[in-house]
Order: sequence, then structure tokens, then C-alpha cells
Amino acid sequence: MTSRFKIRIAAVDDCAIIAHHRSAMFGDMGTLNAAHIAKLDSLTIAFLRDAISQGSYVGFLVSPNDDSSTVVAGAGVQLRQVMPFPWGPVDTQTIARGHEAIVLNVYTESAYRRFGLARLLMEHIIVWARESHIESLVLRASTEGLPLYEQLGFVQTNEMRLSQQLLPEVAR
Repeated sequence: MTSRFKIRIAAVDDCAIIAHHRSAMFGDMGTLNAAHIAKLDSLTIAFLRDAISQGSYVGFLVSPNDDSSTVVAGAGVQLRQVMPFPWGPVDTQTIARGHEAIVLNVYTESAYRRFGLARLLMEHIIVWARESHIESLVLRASTEGLPLYEQLGFVQTNEMRLSQQLLPEVAR
């Protein structure tokens, strides 16, 4: 079924569709108040314009083979540099340079779900990450996405997050 679709790299002109996917993703997860969609879209578009131009965000968009102007799914990676760190088991360890990416915005339009597009995107991202010498690929999984990510070899880690109540309020 996935042979009916093609993946391309997102361009700056695609910021609005990526922002739409991001808002829809959070909406589907029940974590976005509908009153904040326009603000999230606006801030996301502004962020992406710079990040895509600078190469710190790489987006991948899926379209049907017969309609390249319609984007039905997408995902992206945000590149980040972290400090060098020990990599692998102690007896065969190497030192990673700290090239890391976080997978973001994995989203499929509802009419195109269950065609394997999220898997297609993630497999594409994994290959891209290897070819780009990314040493650590991380993501935050929704409940619905967790089985796919585990099938692809992602494992849960010991990462922790500071409670939102302890962080300063963001400007409204």
C-alpha cells in the first residue's frame, strides 16, 4: 500500500502544513486547547522558517504518487548538539560526538491512516539518521504511537522531566 505514496524533504514553503499537522497531532492527543490552535500554528511557522532555512529542522512529507500537491502525512527531526558522551557497553565503548536528533510531528491525516505511512516515515527517518551520522535519535511517543516505535527498536529510557508547575509561566 505504501508504494502508492512518495516522501520528499520539506521546504520553507511547507511550514503551514507542518504547523497544521503539529496542531492536529496535539488535538488528537487531547493536549491542545482549541483556543490556542492559531497561536501554536503561528509560532510554529515562525520557528520552522528559521529552522528549515538553517538546517536545524528536517521535515519529511508524504504525498500520493498521483497528487504531489497534497500532503497526507509528515514527520520531522530537530537536530541538536549535546556534549560528547560514552556510547555503548563499557567493554566495546566509544565516545559519541553528541550529534542528536529528536523526532517530532509524526502525523497522518485521518483519511490516510492504517496505510503504513507513519511506519514508512519512521523507517525513512532512521535511514536518514544513519546516513547523517546521528548518534542518538529520540522521540516522545503518544499512546497510539508507542507500539510502532517499539517495533522499530526504540526503547524507553530513564529520562525525567521537571514538573510544569515549577517552570515559569510562558507569555500568553
